[in-house]
Amino acid sequence: MRYNPFATYHPAVAFAYLACAIVISMAAMQPVFVAISLVGSVACSAVCRGARATVRSFAWIVPLVAVVTIANPLFSASGITELFRIGPRAVYAESLVFGACSGGMLASVFLWFACYSACMDSANSMALFGNSLPVVSLMVSQVMRLVPQFVLRGQNIAAAQDAVSAASPATRRQRLGGRFRIVSVLMSWGMEDGIERSDAMRARGYDCGAKRTTYKRYAFGRADAFAMAVIAVLAAASGACAAALCLRFAFYPTLSGWGAWWGYVPYALLMAVPGVLRFKEWLVWR
Repeated sequence: MRYNPFATYHPAVAFAYLACAIVISMAAMQPVFVAISLVGSVACSAVCRGARATVRSFAWIVPLVAVVTIANPLFSASGITELFRIGPRAVYAESLVFGACSGGMLASVFLWFACYSACMDSANSMALFGNSLPVVSLMVSQVMRLVPQFVLRGQNIAAAQDAVSAASPATRRQRLGGRFRIVSVLMSWGMEDGIERSDAMRARGYDCGAKRTTYKRYAFGRADAFAMAVIAVLAAASGACAAALCLRFAFYPTLSGWGAWWGYVPYALLMAVPGVLRFKEWLVWR
């Protein structure tokens, strides 16, 4: 079941949280932080995108982490804890851990961006950046809208093409030609829509040079300020702890410098924000 835990808040709250989560996930290259980020991204994806979509994501997350984990010891044979040998090349535990951290960080960032797409639609992006960055916000909102639109149109074209018995492909070459025909129709359809959108935006005075006034759909209230303050405090504490612990930690020649357990608590609390908001909403309706 899809649920946006930030639906009742100002779009700035969702943007601030997801931006902090993405930045810290990409910057904190340390096994514990990577594990917390991966668990938090999976939990947020289960809340925002639904459990079924999250489970389907494991079809590419698990191979991605496995490939990066296995590939790193083959290209970077470093460390002192030898596990086994593949011919003359030794495989060390430290290289495996570094590869697992790299794959886990990459997977968590992908999941966080998927959560961003689920929580920040084109309306939220336009409301947040429509006045300060009108061109960029319009381009992002159009891309977010056009990608699923192109997929749906491609399915409609393929269904219409398969419904015509005379045009049904009989050989592999004909099937390939049918797919190229779909791409050609999509390209012409998309270019025609682009011209119409450009004329419509120009007719509305979007590029006239004057400052635009917009209807403010969202109001920044006390609940938004409180949520923003909590996110800011947790993000600042997580960033400070991550910087200190990551500087102390070393993968080579041996895993060392883990630091105190309480240094990971702020980041774990930050990752738990979507789940807490979902649980709060469940309690209210119960």
